[in-house]
Amino acid sequence: MLVLVVVWGFVTGCSVERLPGVPGVVKVRAKVDRCVLKFRDKRAGRAARARLEHDVEQYVSRRPGRVAYSMLELTSGLTLGRAEHQHDMITASGVKVDILTALVLGHGTLGEEERDLAERMIIESDNGAADALWGRVGGAMGEFYRRMGLNETVPGPGVFWGGTNTSPADRIRLLQVLVNGGEGLSDRDRALVLGLMGRVVKDQSWGVSAAARPVDRVALKNGWTPRPFIHNTWAVTSYGRVVGPGRDLLLAVQTDGQPGEGVGIETIEGVARMIGSRLDELSPTTPRSCPRNPAA
Repeated sequence: MLVLVVVWGFVTGCSVERLPGVPGVVKVRAKVDRCVLKFRDKRAGRAARARLEHDVEQYVSRRPGRVAYSMLELTSGLTLGRAEHQHDMITASGVKVDILTALVLGHGTLGEEERDLAERMIIESDNGAADALWGRVGGAMGEFYRRMGLNETVPGPGVFWGGTNTSPADRIRLLQVLVNGGEGLSDRDRALVLGLMGRVVKDQSWGVSAAARPVDRVALKNGWTPRPFIHNTWAVTSYGRVVGPGRDLLLAVQTDGQPGEGVGIETIEGVARMIGSRLDELSPTTPRSCPRNPAA
């Protein structure tokens, strides 16, 4: 591109004399950044999705027990899932987020004692704290689930909060309400719940956190329990939010029929890692140069 630059002054050593104060014109080549637009490549995205679904299915088919998962990426609206409406899998300690959410929705600002119990219940997964808070909201959990639109979640019987049944789809629905608001939850209430989920102790931070990149922040809650009356197996679950540059991922993975807690954790992290590492492939873009004479 040529740019005309006006230069004032005298020009000497030329055969033609210029008068003082008359501008000369000098041609200078200027560097201009290339204009590039990015368009979503839907065909490549569909192909990447099919490959990922196939690979996750292959991985899960080699794992013991039942495995169900659901994913929603809020930035792009992308979804992924397998048996995401399977709703006869227990939450174990995963229900503790439900208990706290129901508590703040029904009680508003928590007192000092309730705040202490809530912190212990979520951060440390303290069962005694869960017992105490379930006793305060347990009878209202059915109504809470209806209000939240969690139609595939049924509260545990009596005092057995860990026996609550749910689906990966309902875990994603709960996370959506906590992230985006609605259903009567205030910003303060949502910040409290997600804030505590982001402070879970290190030895309980396994699970869907395997989907995170080094720059991402994670808020999650896990559940794990032996099931001695079901062939001495385990139920292990994990769900949460992984957020960072260019992504806001909600992910829930549930398992049961596991031969041990560690095997269940390994399965969950295997699914989460595959999704997290290949998430960008699901929204590929194609670069194109900008039009030379764009319409006004």
